Amino acid sequence: MGLAVCVFCASSSKIDPKYLELATRVGAELADRGHTLVSGGAQVSCMGAVARAARAGGARTVGVIPEGLVSVEISDEENDELIVTPDMRSRKGEMDRRSDAFLILPGGIGTLEELFEVWTARVLAMHEKAVVILDPYGVYDPLRELMTGLMDQGFARAKIFDAIGWTADVNEAFDLLERSQPRIEPTAEDYAEAEI
Repeated sequence: MGLAVCVFCASSSKIDPKYLELATRVGAELADRGHTLVSGGAQVSCMGAVARAARAGGARTVGVIPEGLVSVEISDEENDELIVTPDMRSRKGEMDRRSDAFLILPGGIGTLEELFEVWTARVLAMHEKAVVILDPYGVYDPLRELMTGLMDQGFARAKIFDAIGWTADVNEAFDLLERSQPRIEPTAEDYAEAEI
């Protein structure tokens, strides 16, 4: 049985075409594996590329877009289902509710916000859905270094990396999404900012 895979990715039109090619490969692989796409509901940039490729391969696509971005991001009317939400918070909630797993591609501040929300919830055992970063070009290398530094300084625990998969390969990303996830059992110490 296929998963509903939420893909967080770029909406910028100023990025290198290699990122659009990556999104296209992701959409094609998602369809090949029999999954459903849940995405940001726009036809621009990587969001549009992943949805078009998924549909071309026969996958069902569900787009979720806030009312205020319908004209800015140009909503993708070709989605099998297009949900217009009142705002960004309800958009993320709807995407979360409809998804079995999360795949994060290179993107900007919106993508980072989405990543941190599902990653934090996973660390705190608020869900057991797979969270995977697919980064073949090293865009998130500074983020990985930052998170390692936060761990080294006691602001985060090693469980942050137990809660996420990190890969440069499209096939491996889907393999990670399809695996059953280890249960993370946070302790009272996990909620503290630093070790004493």
